[in-house]
Amino acid sequence: MGKAKEKQEEVPYAESHLYKIRHSAAHVMAQAVIEMFPNGKVAIGPPIEDGFYYDFELPRALTPDDLDKIEKRMRKIIKGKYAFERQELSADKAREVFADQPYKIELIEGLESGGYDEYGEKIEEAPVISIYKHDTFEDLCRGPHVENTGEINPSAVKLLNVAGAYWRGDEKNTMLQRIYGTAWESVEELEAYLERLKEAQERDHRTLGRELDLFSFSQDVGPGLALWHPNGGRIRAQIEEYWSQRHREGGYERVYTPHIGKANLWQTSGHLNWYKDGMYAPLTIEEQEYYIKPMNCPFHIAIFKSQMHSYRDLPMRFAEFGTVYRYERSGTLHGLMRVRGFTQDDAHLFCTLEQMPEEILGVLEFSLSILRDFGFQEFDIELSVRDPKNPGKYAGQDSDWKMAEAALISAIEKLGLSYRRVEGEAVFYGPKIDIKVHDALNRTWQITTIQFDFWLPEAFEMEFVGQDGEPHQPYMVHRALLGSMERFFGVLIEHYKGAFPVWLAPVQAELIPIADRHFDYAYDALAKLKAAGLRAEVDDSGDRMGNKIRKAQGQKVPYMLVIGDREIEEGAVSLRLRSGEDLGATSVDDFIAMAQEAVKSKAQV
Repeated sequence: MGKAKEKQEEVPYAESHLYKIRHSAAHVMAQAVIEMFPNGKVAIGPPIEDGFYYDFELPRALTPDDLDKIEKRMRKIIKGKYAFERQELSADKAREVFADQPYKIELIEGLESGGYDEYGEKIEEAPVISIYKHDTFEDLCRGPHVENTGEINPSAVKLLNVAGAYWRGDEKNTMLQRIYGTAWESVEELEAYLERLKEAQERDHRTLGRELDLFSFSQDVGPGLALWHPNGGRIRAQIEEYWSQRHREGGYERVYTPHIGKANLWQTSGHLNWYKDGMYAPLTIEEQEYYIKPMNCPFHIAIFKSQMHSYRDLPMRFAEFGTVYRYERSGTLHGLMRVRGFTQDDAHLFCTLEQMPEEILGVLEFSLSILRDFGFQEFDIELSVRDPKNPGKYAGQDSDWKMAEAALISAIEKLGLSYRRVEGEAVFYGPKIDIKVHDALNRTWQITTIQFDFWLPEAFEMEFVGQDGEPHQPYMVHRALLGSMERFFGVLIEHYKGAFPVWLAPVQAELIPIADRHFDYAYDALAKLKAAGLRAEVDDSGDRMGNKIRKAQGQKVPYMLVIGDREIEEGAVSLRLRSGEDLGATSVDDFIAMAQEAVKSKAQV
């Protein structure tokens, strides 16, 4: 393979003309809303991927008719070709300008003190305070914008929906109304986007999760805590079985760890210093504080330290399906994609410095191989490194970081993969490789993380006996291959639109007897399928055959085996696919062989 190349982006999105169009469209939308509701309060309105939004506190809930009216007002404003004028001003002057806008006042105070910028993002020092004005509307804003509203194509702007959003994502704050919109340079681009959006909505894992009875959430249990139903559990079991087999073959040892650990464990690991905001309040047990675990790594370290190891024992690879709990604000929860309790397919590798390059290379190859078996063929690789402007956010010495980054880059280069360097996204204890997969709609999803760690082995005083008979500190790699079972499952649902490949499908074959007299034959065939390791069911309801077929298709069952008088006479079944294709009569044995091959090859039917 050729040498890896760092990806060169032509123009970052935040500097593109399209970004400026969307940012400007958000301001135009805010003007239109305030014209409709003069006493309304405005919060923030940034561009986002594929569009923009703006948050408002309004006297009543918005309706779809309101969105139509806002769009019409926006078109009038756009046609006015009003210039976007920037002005820098003092904090006191900014407070005068926005005297009747409490959210802007709070943002100004954040800017003045070096706390938060106008988008609610943490900043290290107070930036210049600026406003942008067009026509009658002015907003606290750092820009950038187009020259004037006429640069926005009024026919390529569409308001999409209204959602609730807590101010700054905190459920303790006021619930605002967030209007989402999109803007493009041409009508054709807008129409193509709306078509993609329609397809994405049809693939929404939350909707399909209900329709296919895969999972649910319960207010009695608590937000962000997923309940896996039997159908979802079957798929999860297949994922875990395959995962376990591959990890055994890859030289990993399976371990299991508790859900809580003493406070000093998290103090030593650094989580209480660098990650406390993501952890839940401690429990007190026999006058000692315990924390519900947000990570598995300290426990794997404890297993390593339970006995002295020789260099001959290394590398050691521990793997676990470990359930962790992290605090996420309720406003950020999103189906399975963002939850409060989730199971990581976590692994930690302990090795010598000399073994480190080979271990990182091996885990990168291993990860890509497994992701391909789940049907993902295109990947984006990101190398996440320190923010050079904020060295105090990270543990360790500068030399450690340079060595760690070099080791990760070396693995990427040996596989000839292109990658993008991302500053400021490293974890506090080391740089990392992130693997993003492309789904069926060419959307990217962050899945795998491979993290170099020189901090925890030192913090926990880990040692092994080297060839020289002296104690040495091992090196450590953190790796979450699937990321989390919950999020990975959500991605799989959307990638396959619920029509899972045969090896993952909760029900692989539905036997459909046409009449009651065909039941005995159907159940005899069912016994054969189950004995062959296939997941199959008999629909013995009183529905007509056509309804049974449609029901099985609606449940995305790969194979439907119709049984009537002729099939019994021929000792066969009539095979249909969920696509609607009729493959005709086949023997039960031949079907079993075909299905087993589809499972083995992980084929999509």
